[in-house]
Amino acid sequence: MKVKELVEMTDEELKKKIDDSKDELFKLRFRLATGQLDNPMRIKEVRRNIARVKTIQRQRELDIRQA
Repeated sequence: MKVKELVEMTDEELKKKIDDSKDELFKLRFRLATGQLDNPMRIKEVRRNIARVKTIQRQRELDIRQA
């Protein structure tokens, strides 16, 4: 997911995106442990998406405090 798309989302949508991504990451790790994961690079991609969303949330939090 691109940063531009994330910036346009509301706070509630970002929270849902993090929850969904964490759930997906859990499932991917489980599949990795059982040897059923086809694309291990997907774990890295999901982790980075979570970090992107958290970064945007933190930026918004800091903007609110400064205003």
